[in-house]
Amino acid sequence: MNRQDTKTAEFLARIDAASDDLIALTQDLIQIPTLNPPGENYLQICEYLARRLAGRGFAIEMVRAYGTPGDSDKYPRWNVVARREGPRAGDCVHFNSHIDVVDVGQGWTYDPFGGELADGKIYGRGACDMKGGLATSIIAVEAFIDSWPDYSGAIEISGTADEETGGFGGVAYLAEKGFFTPERVQHVIIPEPLNKDRVCLGHRGVWWAEIETHGHIAHGSMPFLGDCAVRHMGAVMEEMEASLFPALALKRTDMPIVPEGAKQSTLNINSIHGGQKEQDDDFDGLPSPVVPDSCKMIIDRRFLLEENIDDVRQEMLDVLDKVQSEREKFRYDIRDMHEVLPTMTDKKAPVVATVSRAIEQVLEKSPEYVVSPGTYDQKHIDRIGRMKNCIAYGPGILDLAHQPDEYIAVQDMIDSAKVMGLALAELLTDQGA
Repeated sequence: MNRQDTKTAEFLARIDAASDDLIALTQDLIQIPTLNPPGENYLQICEYLARRLAGRGFAIEMVRAYGTPGDSDKYPRWNVVARREGPRAGDCVHFNSHIDVVDVGQGWTYDPFGGELADGKIYGRGACDMKGGLATSIIAVEAFIDSWPDYSGAIEISGTADEETGGFGGVAYLAEKGFFTPERVQHVIIPEPLNKDRVCLGHRGVWWAEIETHGHIAHGSMPFLGDCAVRHMGAVMEEMEASLFPALALKRTDMPIVPEGAKQSTLNINSIHGGQKEQDDDFDGLPSPVVPDSCKMIIDRRFLLEENIDDVRQEMLDVLDKVQSEREKFRYDIRDMHEVLPTMTDKKAPVVATVSRAIEQVLEKSPEYVVSPGTYDQKHIDRIGRMKNCIAYGPGILDLAHQPDEYIAVQDMIDSAKVMGLALAELLTDQGA
């Protein structure tokens, strides 16, 4: 066995030996309930990560995203960035994980914040998305440092806020502050749960908008004296069903998006409300009899690399204008809420090729290249940070994200840690030479 093979064998053995530590670390992270919204316990989890990584020689920066959506003294948007320099110059590899988790919801048979281990799986909100991936990257990096202490370049690990609500208090803020630039960081791996044998190259685009139809208020016993905004919105929805949804179903992409249904353009009606505001749960009175003079609908349009954002908007405007031409007194407003352009890293990019070879070595199979149906923080690294050499790779099954009884398999984390560490060995040592 030559020196490189010996080093690799030592590293793989270290990952196997770190199984208990990996489980405990994942459980600790799950047991810090970082619900977003509103953004709870961000400082607590960042301080936990800072203590862990400082103990392994990382320089720590705690960064609060002042003034970003949701940031307040009650719910400050904290992020942690840890960097460890090697003894020689070289590239920087950055592992970025978000620290926030979504609402628990109903239907759990395990404690959502218990981190219970059962049958080789760790259960809890965020186990899959993505505290298991965060823990995996830490274990991988620590084992790599122990195996190749004389590595070149630098390694960064970040825990960032608000990915579940757009990432503006997390990666977007850090990118604006210069943490993600081609000069500072050369390779980015985001351990989102896309399955351990997949390399995720990017994601679809998204456009959120609010549509409001207007009417005229009147007494509910005399609706002919008013103008019902809800009926106007019903006409909009009818036209969407007749023309827009069928048109979107015909749009297909060459992007390797998973699952299959996401290879077409999609539109989700996220919410709709007209008339009087909903009362508090403890109010048991009746509503007043009025004709609603406003109805609002929020739409979530996901689009493909082959589509143009201006055309995406125009399709919805065409629907509204058609209804307006056919319906007396129809008036509307439309407001852009949020947009993200599609992104897809080239399969020939260094980080893609390196992680792919590591997957082949660890799992003895060729990786599948995929694109995510929804966006994640690669959007900010790409557009703001100008970093094209970025992928999502991590353990976990995507379909489990945001579900009750969310879990991550310990073996998947171990395998992914081996892939991450071997990728580091190729990028930061002469191991791949």
